[in-house]
Amino acid sequence: MPTQILSLQPLVNNIRALAMDGVQQANSGHPGMPLGMADAAATLWSTFLKFNPQDPAWPDRDRFVLSAGHGSMLLYSLLHLSGYDLPLEQLKNFRQWGSHTPGHPEYGHTPGVETTTGPLGQGISNAVGLALAERWLAARFNRPEFPVVNHHTFVIASDGDLMEGVSHEACALAGHLNLGRLIVLYDDNQITIDGGTDLTFTEDVLRRFQAYNWQTMRVDGHNRAEVAAAIEQALADDSRPTLIACRTIIGYGSPNRQGTSKAHGEPLGVDEVRLTKEGMGWPVDEPFQVIPEAQELLRAAAHQGQVAQGEWETMMLNYAAAYPELHAQFYQMIRGELPAEWDAFTPDFGSKPLATRAASGKLLEQLIPRLPGLLGGSADLTPSNNTRTSQMADVQDGSFSGRYLRFGVREHGMGAVMNGLAAHGGIIPYGGTFLVFSDYMRPAIRLAAMMGLGVVYVFTHDSVGLGEDGPTHQPIEHLASLRAIPNLVVFRPADAWETVAGWQTAIQRRHGPTALILTRQSLPLLDPAQTAGAINGGYILSDRPQPQAILLATGSEVHIALAAQKLLDEQGVAARVVSLPSWELFREMARDYQEAVLPAKIKVRVAIEAAATFGWERFVGETGVVLGLDRFGASAPYQTIYQNLGLTAEALAAQVVKLL
Repeated sequence: MPTQILSLQPLVNNIRALAMDGVQQANSGHPGMPLGMADAAATLWSTFLKFNPQDPAWPDRDRFVLSAGHGSMLLYSLLHLSGYDLPLEQLKNFRQWGSHTPGHPEYGHTPGVETTTGPLGQGISNAVGLALAERWLAARFNRPEFPVVNHHTFVIASDGDLMEGVSHEACALAGHLNLGRLIVLYDDNQITIDGGTDLTFTEDVLRRFQAYNWQTMRVDGHNRAEVAAAIEQALADDSRPTLIACRTIIGYGSPNRQGTSKAHGEPLGVDEVRLTKEGMGWPVDEPFQVIPEAQELLRAAAHQGQVAQGEWETMMLNYAAAYPELHAQFYQMIRGELPAEWDAFTPDFGSKPLATRAASGKLLEQLIPRLPGLLGGSADLTPSNNTRTSQMADVQDGSFSGRYLRFGVREHGMGAVMNGLAAHGGIIPYGGTFLVFSDYMRPAIRLAAMMGLGVVYVFTHDSVGLGEDGPTHQPIEHLASLRAIPNLVVFRPADAWETVAGWQTAIQRRHGPTALILTRQSLPLLDPAQTAGAINGGYILSDRPQPQAILLATGSEVHIALAAQKLLDEQGVAARVVSLPSWELFREMARDYQEAVLPAKIKVRVAIEAAATFGWERFVGETGVVLGLDRFGASAPYQTIYQNLGLTAEALAAQVVKLL
């Protein structure tokens, strides 16, 4: 047992004091978890965690995830005391405008925060992705005597994390894959906002995780020696992930609040903070005190991390000499750089109509060998999503060098795990499912957009065009819903060539996610020379001299617009067809370009999309019309559905004539 475990009380007390002070000064926050988990967190950070505050992005650091993100003052206290660039002034500005200490930890905003947490269940599920990334990169780059990728992922999770369904999905996958370098400290304090966990949460959590194929242990979370022994046992077992249930008292040390739900989500109050500090022998006159003994314990751990990084960098110099190509590729992937000429190929789509999901599959055949960091999978819809190529082997326990992930019927978990893969670095993750099931993934998609992660979603069966499966599987409101998420690019291509632009966008966007919206039904091929503008999100696909009207469309409905254009030709009406595969990309273009595509002087505009009409008003204007679906679909062959729901060239042309 490391001797310093027994001398951690100054550090534990300082963590608790800073957490109480931060929440009290903000008059907002969650003091109970930091008070309860201070012993376990101090044990982990002072003795086991491999980190270097001077280089928070060191590739082989251990990852720490505070899945119970509401207890963020625990993490901020640890980061400050360890020497990260998080001055005490930032702790004093907890939850204030512009501070680096927001209410819940935010990736990319605060140094040392590995993923954005707070929505319960997401953090622990991201951690599965972090741990999977470590194993996958290790299989690719490690060589005898060169453990290039050799770290662990540690998590502090709460009852709420383990109740949320997403954690069930991700943790089951972690057990299936035997991610032995994933270690979770479960804050088993038996309290939720509503009261005791006996109200709602009486399952045997350890037996559940044993069924997932996890190693499980139960310890007194306030007994640092027990916590340390459990972590040592977890580190010794690389064959299974580990859950350590730490029985703690929420709000530990607070005379009138500990062990109650009152300690969870509100400040203790000035008097209670004073009583708590007095009880632990802490000075009560000045808040935000930091004592040298506490800093020294974590600065010593940080120094050990610096030493470890120095040894790793020396090893990498020797690795570069022994394996120069692998060394170069490793850093290229970790930095998020794309290989030169990664898109220097011309796909062969043939000449027959082709579903955009099939076109996407053909593109992946070319992209996988050209992009070594591209790692993908599907939520048990591989043949439907066309997400697996002929040269891809599966990622499985004992075979982490494969390129294809079998997520199972776990869209919630897939979305969160992909976020972890992207946040780790070195990987461009993609995952497929039906567009209608993006609902299951929405919390993870939102967080990917918030974190600026370059995740790629392959959403197929994009409309009522999927046909006979009926309204339960036909997405209607989903495009509007996804378009509402900031920093998410939604790309719905009209054919195979526009699909190329969609994948180019997705691969190049390393600071935000992209959703590719793909058809089940086959679509005619457009002239590739005419579709070059698709990369701009919107462009003139087919024009007429002095157009009187503009027809706007996305995806499969672009072909309806082209047919309507010909019908209008016969009636002497000149109409421009604008393909608008990505509203987000088009709106990023210069105003002059937007005006050239959609001139303000042309007021007669009709849009068509087999989805909810919400949002189209920004393009058609006050006098325009949108042919869409503000109702659910139907079960029938897709041609019949389009005809009966009025999504036809004849209906589109008639609307133009009516407006004129």
